[in-house]
Amino acid sequence: MQEETLRQSLVRHYRWLRQYGYNDSHSGNASARLDDRFLVTPTGACADGLAPEALLTAPLEGPLPQGASLDAPLHQGVYRQCEEAGAVLHAHVPHLLALTLDGHDFVPGDFEGRYYFGRIRVLNLPDDDLIEAAHRAVPEILAREPIVVVRSHGAYARGRDLEQAYKWICSAELSARTAWLALQAGTWNRP
Repeated sequence: MQEETLRQSLVRHYRWLRQYGYNDSHSGNASARLDDRFLVTPTGACADGLAPEALLTAPLEGPLPQGASLDAPLHQGVYRQCEEAGAVLHAHVPHLLALTLDGHDFVPGDFEGRYYFGRIRVLNLPDDDLIEAAHRAVPEILAREPIVVVRSHGAYARGRDLEQAYKWICSAELSARTAWLALQAGTWNRP
């Protein structure tokens, strides 16, 4: 994919995370691999007004550009540990977060969730070191699994491209929303 097309796609997917309630106006982050480098959202980016030219270019190895997302080291780690990773998305998916605040892994009750994930791991990281700890732990998990939750913070998903990473975020949140509704209806006992 050409760089300009990838920039537009990255901004579009980042905006969708906001549009569909998976992030607030300035939360989450996104990246996409471009050969031996990757494009990443700037720190504090507003999804509503982010322009493709505002994305930063970062190396797969070495120092990250000033102004890159606070999670840029995490994205870089995913690309270094998972050769097939073409995109990484971070979202503050509300139902999945609510159902994992207790620190337990999320086991979907719906067929699609079980089919795609089986179980979604939840990392219980110390609040006083959450960002640095996530930068170390999340790439190791995403090298083997498509999605992981950092308790009380959000979900990280990687895919071969933006479309697949977005699919994992959306599918996990739909499974969590379904579980939330089933709990309210009394038709599901959480494993």
